[in-house]
Amino acid sequence: MTPADDDAPSGLATERGNAASTAEVRAMFDKIARVYDPMNLVISAFQEPRWRKRAVKLSGVNPGDRVLDVATGTGNAAIPAAVKGGVTTGLDITPELLEDARRNAASAGVEVEWVEGDAQDLPFEDEAFDVVLSTFGCMFAPDQKRTAGEIARVLKPGGRFGIVAWRPEGNIGRFFLTISKYAPPPPEGFQPPPLWGVRDHVNELFDGTGVVDLRFEDGAAHWHFDSYEETVEEYSTKFGPIVMLRPALEADGRWDDLVTDLRAMYEDVAVVEDGGISFDGEYLITSGDKS
Repeated sequence: MTPADDDAPSGLATERGNAASTAEVRAMFDKIARVYDPMNLVISAFQEPRWRKRAVKLSGVNPGDRVLDVATGTGNAAIPAAVKGGVTTGLDITPELLEDARRNAASAGVEVEWVEGDAQDLPFEDEAFDVVLSTFGCMFAPDQKRTAGEIARVLKPGGRFGIVAWRPEGNIGRFFLTISKYAPPPPEGFQPPPLWGVRDHVNELFDGTGVVDLRFEDGAAHWHFDSYEETVEEYSTKFGPIVMLRPALEADGRWDDLVTDLRAMYEDVAVVEDGGISFDGEYLITSGDKS
């Protein structure tokens, strides 16, 4: 997840901005590789396997289908697709995450081909896959239009895809806005990743790519924590962008300010429930076909 900004530019990022952002994204995931799986469970309200399986189901993965999971992390959608019988490839820019993906696949008893690569420049031939998936993955690639074009390029005619991304409004938007106040200015032309959660924007991304019949499904994760303190502690130690910000903020004496603002935000959006606190976070599942 990355801070959302309704006033962010909607055009493509510049070449310089893309290069800077790609390096920053890789650095972030390199740093959090060891806590990636527990981080996913926390930021997804311990529901991530549910929407992985939903994306696989909406995309109609069948036994023998060639399946690509873009920005797979530790096997986010690749492993569920392989369980369904897909001949699956998982791609990610971070080799440390792919090491964990191999272990996860072995534990699940499935075979997956793991490839190090960039979602903006997929190292595969045209029309190579029946299904392309990405769950909270391709949304982090800096050049969104190019990434959508690559997804469409590697799909066979009649192929399907499924993408899950956070939406920028609601509680997720409040969270992004809170931490963005403490982050360095983004590169020129930067597009916030949660724009993948905006229907009109996704339609624009795939316009002219050969993708037809885009379909959208809203969902919400429901978080529950014992206290505000636990909530802030979990995100402070396991959520990538905050982990990256922390050393600089501590050096500048601003870390406690961010913690205070996060607690205030949670106090505003959360409700008391079952002896703790709870709040929802909105996401969008996009599926479609290639003509």
